[in-house]
Amino acid sequence: MKLVNIGFGNIVSASRLVAIVSPESAPIKRIVQEARDRGMLIDATYGRRTRAVIITDSDHIILAAVQPETVANRVNVRDNPEMPENQVYPQQSGTEGSITENDG
Repeated sequence: MKLVNIGFGNIVSASRLVAIVSPESAPIKRIVQEARDRGMLIDATYGRRTRAVIITDSDHIILAAVQPETVANRVNVRDNPEMPENQVYPQQSGTEGSITENDG
């Protein structure tokens, strides 16, 4: 089972991910509100601004405080063992894209 760090020590199973999206659009905001109403929302932001919305195959919605690109890169690093795990990707700022850094 592949696990992906989504920030602040929170881990999700990569095999359960359906989509990693930005929270700004109205349809995504509606999905988040509906999940909250159904009790299927997991808030992993630790009070910070939501930057990624993760949709799982069990219809759970996870809010993360890291960029969607960061989560996607972490999934891709796990899928590609030749890539160094402490790689910081160009579209990230600082050490946000680093797998080995502690996000919390």
